[in-house]
Amino acid sequence: MSQGLRAWPVEGIGEVGEGTPLPDLLAGVELDDGDVVVVTSKVVSKAEGRVRRQDRDEAITEETVRVVARRGPTRIVENRLGLVMAAAGVDASNVAADHVVLLPLDPDGSARRLREDLARERGTNVAVVVTDTAGRAWRTGQTDLALGLAGLLPLEDLSGRTDGYGNPLVVTAPAVADEVASLAELVTGKLGGRPVTVVRGLGARVLPAGEHGPGARPLLRPREQDMFALGAREAVVAAVRGREQACFGAPAAPEELVEALASCGIDARATDGPATDGLGTPVVRVDLPHGSGVRDQVVALERARLVAHAHAWGPFSDTGGGPGDGPGDSVWFSPTAP
Repeated sequence: MSQGLRAWPVEGIGEVGEGTPLPDLLAGVELDDGDVVVVTSKVVSKAEGRVRRQDRDEAITEETVRVVARRGPTRIVENRLGLVMAAAGVDASNVAADHVVLLPLDPDGSARRLREDLARERGTNVAVVVTDTAGRAWRTGQTDLALGLAGLLPLEDLSGRTDGYGNPLVVTAPAVADEVASLAELVTGKLGGRPVTVVRGLGARVLPAGEHGPGARPLLRPREQDMFALGAREAVVAAVRGREQACFGAPAAPEELVEALASCGIDARATDGPATDGLGTPVVRVDLPHGSGVRDQVVALERARLVAHAHAWGPFSDTGGGPGDGPGDSVWFSPTAP
């Protein structure tokens, strides 16, 4: 790596259509062992026949597994690949009018095939990254990220190591594949018509020939670990409906739920469980307003249920079916299954 890190676009690539061999896009390009070939998902999709004459909104709906957030016409969704992105990755740019480009059916498979084809035709061991553009939950603007991957580990897991001051690293794991994708986008740009990039200087990270690695799927955050699994409005609706429990993560600690209930003016405390339980189930007891009518108690109970649901807790019921069945002096909540 003495020459440092270099990246350059492949020039002169014309229109790609269904059946275009992807290795042909690198005709005349010198490749060395350890290079990384970065190709946009749009080119892969065109070559694989993923262009449709279809209304864009209709295509987005068909590709959507779950709506994460919506603001007017803009939809952030989880698509069939498990990716959370705007418009399910459906693109209507750089394609004929009234047509859309869908994401590849199997981006990791596409990356593996291109890597194997280049190895067979060139005798060269390179890694391949298939990319697309997406926004970030915390920041404005978009960057490219890895949808498909072969020959490169997607993450560099540094957990268990120590920094220069001796501090242990707990969750540090640079997303190497996404960093390579962003580097390639800087080189190609969005309007240059250059969908393929060669990155040189990462040979130490490229896996041996025939060893493809786990692909890009490990970069997908599990839903139960995603603090942004639902938009703000959508989270309220999910709590009211008692749905999408997995999107609220693992059950919160009893003390955390009690604090949240208190912030909403609800009297609650953690306890070992009602005497009728006998199982030691951790529960939170909510004391409904004394001296109030049934209506006020029902309102208080429903507010408590919404807060509890958002913390992955639900109404507690013992074998007798008593606590939590309706308004009374007190009701109990217990953690739902993770």
